[in-house]
Amino acid sequence: MPVNALHHYTIRCAASELPALVDFYTRVMGLEAGARPEIPAPGAWLYAGGQPIVHLYAYLDAAEAAREPVTGPLDHIAFRARDVQATKAHLRAQGVDYTEAPIPGWPIHQVFVHDPKGLRIEMTFFLDEEGASDA
Repeated sequence: MPVNALHHYTIRCAASELPALVDFYTRVMGLEAGARPEIPAPGAWLYAGGQPIVHLYAYLDAAEAAREPVTGPLDHIAFRARDVQATKAHLRAQGVDYTEAPIPGWPIHQVFVHDPKGLRIEMTFFLDEEGASDA
C-alpha cells in the first residue's frame, strides 16, 4: 500500500483568521472555495482541479501566538504549478513578496511565498513541460 500523492493538508486557525486565509489561498494561490462536510467548527475547504487540497479548521478560540520557527518542524508545503512568468506577474500585481530558487542543472524553478499564518508555500514549475529553458 504505497503512498502515491499528497491528498490535502489542514491548517488550524481561529475563526477570526479565516477571511485572511481564504483570501490568500483563493486570490494569491488561485484555489477555489468549495463544498465542506458538516464539521463542528467553522472552516473552509479550498480546491484545485476538483480536489480539496487545503483544509482550514477554525477550532481555536483565538489566533495562536507566532512561534519560531513559524512552521514548527514543517519547512514548507509545495504545489505543482504552471506558467512561472504569469505566476510572478500575478504575485507582483497582488503585492505579494516572493523569492525564487531555480535548481541548477534541472529544469525546475521554485517560487516561495508565505501565507497569513507564516507557512512557507512553494510553487514548483517544470520548465521542460512549459517549453522554456529558464524562468
